[in-house]
Amino acid sequence: MLIDIKSRLDEPEIAELLEYSIFPDPARLEQSLSDYKRSEELELYGYEKDGKLLGLVGFRIGPGRVMELRHIAVQPDYRGEGYGRGQILELIHLKGPAEIVAETDEDAVDFYRNIGFEIVSLGEKYPGVERFRCTYAVEPEEEQEA
Repeated sequence: MLIDIKSRLDEPEIAELLEYSIFPDPARLEQSLSDYKRSEELELYGYEKDGKLLGLVGFRIGPGRVMELRHIAVQPDYRGEGYGRGQILELIHLKGPAEIVAETDEDAVDFYRNIGFEIVSLGEKYPGVERFRCTYAVEPEEEQEA
């Protein structure tokens, strides 16, 4: 079940999960935690099962109900079991976005492709690092069924 965890940003397990979704860089991790603390438009939800935090998803909803995924992570021991996809499906139900967008690297692009996102290469945004824009148009019936 997805729950709002923004008030729990000081908990080590949240920082650990968030770090999985960014390049291991202590400065970027601190910046991301600070962004969630300061910004009212950024939301952070965690996926808990049996009292254990298995995943998290951070996002903002912009004009036109476009949800921008900023971070998504699942504990390594639980990857490949559908928790990432489940988080996205629950977000569709909870927040009712018209579209979901994310930018990612080659390591995570298959995750988005496998759950139905359209993938477009953005080329090398950083030397030697290809980035991808992932877009998912939410069908109106999907919002109600999810």
